[in-house]
This record gives sequence, C-alpha cells and structure tokens, in this order.
Amino acid sequence: MAKNKNVNYKGPYGYQKLKEREPRASIRFKCALTNTIIDVLRQRPGWVEVKDEGEWDFYWCDVRWLQENFDHTYMDEHVRISHFRNHYELTRKNYIVKNLKRFRKQLERDSGKLEAMKCDFFPKTFEMPSEYHLFVEEFRKNPGITWIMKPVARSQGRGIFLFRKLKDVIDWRKVRCLLLLTSEEGISWEQPTIQFCSDGVRVDDQKDEIPVENYVAQRYIENPYLVGGRKFDLRVYVLVMSYIPLKAWLYRDGFARFSNTRFTLSSIDDHYVHLTNVAVQKTAPDYDPEKGCKWMIQQFRLYLTAKHGAEAVENLFAEMDNIFIKSLQSVQKVIISDKHCFELYGYDILIDQNLKPWLLEVNASPSLTASSQEDYELKTRLLEDTLNIVDMEGRLTGKEKRVGGFDLIWNDGPVSREDGNLDTPMNGFVANTHLGYNNDRKKQLRQLFKSFQTQQKA
Repeated sequence: MAKNKNVNYKGPYGYQKLKEREPRASIRFKCALTNTIIDVLRQRPGWVEVKDEGEWDFYWCDVRWLQENFDHTYMDEHVRISHFRNHYELTRKNYIVKNLKRFRKQLERDSGKLEAMKCDFFPKTFEMPSEYHLFVEEFRKNPGITWIMKPVARSQGRGIFLFRKLKDVIDWRKVRCLLLLTSEEGISWEQPTIQFCSDGVRVDDQKDEIPVENYVAQRYIENPYLVGGRKFDLRVYVLVMSYIPLKAWLYRDGFARFSNTRFTLSSIDDHYVHLTNVAVQKTAPDYDPEKGCKWMIQQFRLYLTAKHGAEAVENLFAEMDNIFIKSLQSVQKVIISDKHCFELYGYDILIDQNLKPWLLEVNASPSLTASSQEDYELKTRLLEDTLNIVDMEGRLTGKEKRVGGFDLIWNDGPVSREDGNLDTPMNGFVANTHLGYNNDRKKQLRQLFKSFQTQQKA
C-alpha cells in the first residue's frame, strides 16, 4: 500500500506489518508508461491495475513522478517502485564522469594504479561550461582529433554534434549565450540554454527561472569496430535491487544497434553515420522498419567468435562485466539505497577495433518501445524476468543465482558460476555471467517455481 504522507495520518504500523505477512490475494499496480511494460503488467496473473489516485503495491513510475512525489509518499514494507531516488548520479552524463573520476582516485589510493586502471573505460570527458578551460588545454594537446558534444540530460541523440575545431565550440557558446539573453527578454525557446558567453562570463546565474543546460565534451572514438562497414553500439541490461549491499543482475539478451550508413570520418555532420540511436536511424530516408538496424547479442557474439576466436571474445565480455561492476561501485556510496526501490539500467557500450569496450552512457529509463516483433519479444522477456526478481509474489528464497534470463553477477562481492564447463576458469574462479549465451529461460523458470508450488501444496 502506498499513499501520500499526511500529518494527520496516524497509521497503525504494528497492524500493517502483521497484515504484510499475510498472503495478498492480488497485487495492485500503477504504470506511467504505455509501451511494452504495461502489456507485461496487465498479463501477469494476480496483478490488478489501479487508476488515478488508488492505493498501489507496485509502481513502474517515470522519473518526473519520482522527483515530485517520492519524498511525500508513505510506503508499506512490501511496496516497490522502479527507480532509486537519485538515480541520476549514474545516468546523467556529467555526474557519472564525476563519480568515476572520484572512484578511480580512491582505487589508486587504496589498491594501486593497476586496480585504478580498471576504470579506464570511459572516453576523456569534460563538463561544459565548468571545465571549459581544462577542455581547451586538452584540445590543444591533440589538434585534429574529433570530439563529440552531448547535453547531459537528454536522450535519443537529441542535441549531439561532432567537431574538430575550437571555433565550432566558441560559435556554439555565442549562440547559446544569445538564446539565454533573448530568453531573459521574455521570448520562450524550446531548447534549454547554457549559462555562459563566449568570453567565459556567466550570465546572471542567480535567475533560477531561466532554463539552463549543461553539456559534456567527450573524445570521440575514431576507430570503432565495424560490421559490414557500419558503426554500432551494444545495449545491455543490468538490474540493481540494492546498492547497500550492492546486488546486481545481468540479462543474457541484449542487442547491437547499427547505423544505417557506412562509417566515415570525412563527414562528421552526418548523424546517420555516427549516432546509432534507433530514434535517429528510423528517420533516415532509406530506413527499413521491417529489417531495422538491430542484431541480437547472441548473433553478435557468434560473429565475433568466428572472426577472432573464443578466448578474445571471452576477454572482451569479461571487460564489459568489469564496466558494469565498476560503474555501479562508483555510485554505491552516493545512491540512496531505499529498500522500496529497484532499477533496470540500459548500458550503452561501444567496441573499438582493438576489441576494447567503452562505456558511452547508462540509461535510467531504457526504451521499452519495440521497434520490431523480435524487439518486442526481447523486451517482454526482460520485463517478465525483472518482475520475477522483484518478486512481489514472494516466491524466491533470496539464494538464487539465476532467475529466467537474469544471472546474479554481484552480491556484496563477485558471484561464481556453478557450472564452470562453459568457460575456461581463470585462477579457479568463473564469474556468473552469460551475456550473449542461449537464454533458455522458460525451462529454468519451470524448475525454479516448481519447488515453490510444491511448498504451497504442502
């Protein structure tokens, strides 16, 4: 049960806790989205949709609701919502850079440079405007290389551009400054403006009502791994149930998102070449909605294994595992680990020609809108298994290493695989990760819940 906090509300907490131990005839849910997740929730046995202001047990909320209501909502022990209170520490492009830099320094102090180097999976990045002068210093050290500018809080490729000349950034700053000054005179602009001018002087930073948008300038990966001459990135799903202690699950399925146009560095203004977001690619004149621009990650893993061998691919995927864990550890002490919260993250990984993975960003609200039937089926499986782990029905023991397509990769420490035959053990330890392997989830779920049904009958 969830309700707005009220100073006059004197809930009988002892009575409520007693009720929570009793079996619930149904699970009341709310959902802020109208895509695949609402289909999955409506089809789940024993779950009942709640409209408007009705009391609920489970809420797949959007981040705006979280910001406006979380601190004012009373939640019983069993209630769950789909975001952590300050998820943005991991998912905003400027905050993740700050947290990774801080975590790297901490690792170097505590464990030495070799351990700290395990955090070197993020391209060199500067927050704009606060680190503009540091960026200029770095820019002049490496003239001619390509940089990419990204707004810190937007998604689907909006507001992104590539550049090689400092003049492009200076011109951009002038435009942003003019937009801000015009906004002060009462004209409304759709795009938020950044709060500094070409001479570096901040413009009336006391006016909170003026929309301000920060960017990051990031070194562009100029040697991406190509398939058929096209650039791609990987979307991988990680489910976090707790930050203290850290408990994280990795989904076996994912996909590679390809650009619709062959890669070249001679045209840095062509978004169809450089941005792999489906929202961008589907606007291309020759985009085929039936064919799409996606490969399932199992196909991708088989392709790489055929070209480079199993060992090289195992090393690549192990480095990706390191990205998931280190990035989560970097925010472990700053995320508010509320027991009512869980989060399904969408990681975007780019692989370069040396088979090195790079973290591009982490999404707190990965797209659950399907671009094809295959994509719909993947996201349906993903969301069903997410709900299985959230376990509103109380069927799990808490000792499971696998639930459907999810494998437990971290439980206050690394999790070892029970069956070590699939990989060559390193130092006798095999991590419990199966990204890109066969997802025989239905068989596993039947076996998992068979014991629960037996216990119920008993």
